[in-house]
Amino acid sequence: MQRLPADVRRGQLIEAALAVTAQQGLAALTIRNVAEAAGVSLGVVHYHFEHKEELLTEMGQCLILEISEAMRLAFSQLVGPLELRGIAGLRELLGAGIRGLWPIIEASPDHQLLTYEITAQALRQRGAGNDSAGAIAARQYRTMDTEAVAFLDLCAHRAGVTWSTPVDQVARFALAALDGLVLRWLVDRDSGATLTALDDLVQIIATKARQDCSPKHHPETVGDPCNRTASPQPSNSACRHAPIGNGTCSGTEPAGLLPRCPRSGMNTSASL
Repeated sequence: MQRLPADVRRGQLIEAALAVTAQQGLAALTIRNVAEAAGVSLGVVHYHFEHKEELLTEMGQCLILEISEAMRLAFSQLVGPLELRGIAGLRELLGAGIRGLWPIIEASPDHQLLTYEITAQALRQRGAGNDSAGAIAARQYRTMDTEAVAFLDLCAHRAGVTWSTPVDQVARFALAALDGLVLRWLVDRDSGATLTALDDLVQIIATKARQDCSPKHHPETVGDPCNRTASPQPSNSACRHAPIGNGTCSGTEPAGLLPRCPRSGMNTSASL
């Protein structure tokens, strides 16, 4: 058996576990099945994962972050200057990210179903008194919250708006709606209806933001910061911040996202 770096081997084992459970369901997740799928001994699996719950947790994290990566990629490909400012710009940015995750979801129904299976099993075991197993579901949603808050903050920052509702509450609402939409799609596979509902979700999320008229979000104007036709200030060539779409200083940068997941270059939640 080829010796691999620990992070590479863990990623291989997670990949094998996902392959087994995507085909056969969560009931097929055993250390023996994972070892056979990965072509390693039982001892190798036990060395990297002390128990099945630890492996299950990492599987859930990677499934979630796979979706988040697709959303951020779609977001990064949307470029534009002033037309992406304000509430209208926020809607465009939100739509790019949320619609960007759909091709991944549509192409991986087994993986999407698996995320619900992991949550349901964790909650059932928690009800039976297994608190450590129940923590899997809590960590799964903490990861989703972290990813969603980072995305929403980034959208608001780029559009020069602020959230009138606390961003963690906006994230919670958006994720709850997305959870339901994906589950409904798994039942009826009506992608057209789901995409329409996702567009509606974007419109609703955007109503929870307001135009930020503070000068730090509009450094290119003087006087009324919301007067986009006001006299421009000289540009600051020494600005150390990343520019916004029109080349002026953005003031601040949003918090960084989660580190990368060892499975296939995706982000991971190891820092949580």
